[in-house]
Amino acid sequence: MSVRDMVEKDYYAALGVPKDASATDIKKAYRRLAVELHPDKNPGDARAEARFKEVSEAYDVLSDESRRREYDEARALFAAGGVPGGHPGGYGYQPGGFGPPGAGYRGGSTAFNLDDLLGGAGAGAGPGGLGGLFDNLFQRSSTGPGRGPRRGADIAAEVTIPFEKALSGLEATVRLPGAATCLTCGGRGARPGTTPRTCTTCRGLGVVSRSQGGFALSEPCRDCLGKGTVIDSPCPDCLGTGRREREQRIRIPPGVADGQRLRVRGRGSPGERGGQAGDLEVTVHVLAHPVFDREGQNLTITLPVTFVEAALGASVKVPTLDGTPLTVKIPSGTSSGRRLRVRGRGVPRGSGGHGDLIVTVDVTVPKPSDLSPKARTALQEFAHAHPEDPRTTLMEQMEGWS
Repeated sequence: MSVRDMVEKDYYAALGVPKDASATDIKKAYRRLAVELHPDKNPGDARAEARFKEVSEAYDVLSDESRRREYDEARALFAAGGVPGGHPGGYGYQPGGFGPPGAGYRGGSTAFNLDDLLGGAGAGAGPGGLGGLFDNLFQRSSTGPGRGPRRGADIAAEVTIPFEKALSGLEATVRLPGAATCLTCGGRGARPGTTPRTCTTCRGLGVVSRSQGGFALSEPCRDCLGKGTVIDSPCPDCLGTGRREREQRIRIPPGVADGQRLRVRGRGSPGERGGQAGDLEVTVHVLAHPVFDREGQNLTITLPVTFVEAALGASVKVPTLDGTPLTVKIPSGTSSGRRLRVRGRGVPRGSGGHGDLIVTVDVTVPKPSDLSPKARTALQEFAHAHPEDPRTTLMEQMEGWS
């Protein structure tokens, strides 16, 4: 996260949350926007893809408590010290410091510039990157808090897989929030073989000055958006941003359920100053299947049978996910809704073995239009031969109740 990012990017606005939003509200806002803007949902939409990257970058910072705190402190510091339009006296960022062109920021008799704060190495340089900036500003002790190893932030991501793959397991590519340097253009944002040109409006400074009431006000250049360069031919892979979405390959075990969260140790954000990396937490979404469903570790299916099969009994074939039909015996006199259990043909268990296949019988009744005259006559003869009333018990129970 560079100083320019802190000054120019409003991550709270990107997620549509207030500055005092809780971690839960930030996470909810990110998930809603990530689903809405995901490239898979908006194929070929460059604006949605750019917005998705913006939202991911914002969440990458605001979801980490320490990075969010540094981001808030930095913006508060620069807003008070004269970022573009932030100082009542018209001071703004200039090459060499803060204030009017050519001057350092002056508070009383003290003058300093950005290079001094960063040790002359530019934004993010020096031990700890952004942390080094605050070490210089507030003269932190080299043995005080924040100087030792710091664990990297955990990263939350989501992945959607087919129903059958949830049972067999697979290796999946997970798209992570945040961005990495585009390998195609090397982070410059320009199509390979081309070079960004210096902005003629700000002459590469990224800011322009204008006079107002005797003061020189500085603001980001609108032509280059404060970058100092203009890209005439954007990189086709990163669309001129110089950054691309990060991806991670993970192993999804057999039997994973819809909504289950998988934690992959050490695959989150890298640690700082030798600290261990954070974890990657992936929420798995399982697509619905047109035939099968799940009840815990059991696989379920509804099996249609004819009236004759239910009455006389039969051996019928049941489809399976591996494509090999399974023969199930329907006992004679089976009624609709009866559940038959096939042992060991369900969802794989983490401890070994499988759940069961639960077959729910659905007795189908032929439509009148599907009955031939011969079939209709046969049903009438059956009714005369078996003049039973299945509602007799029901009526007796009601009479006893009254």
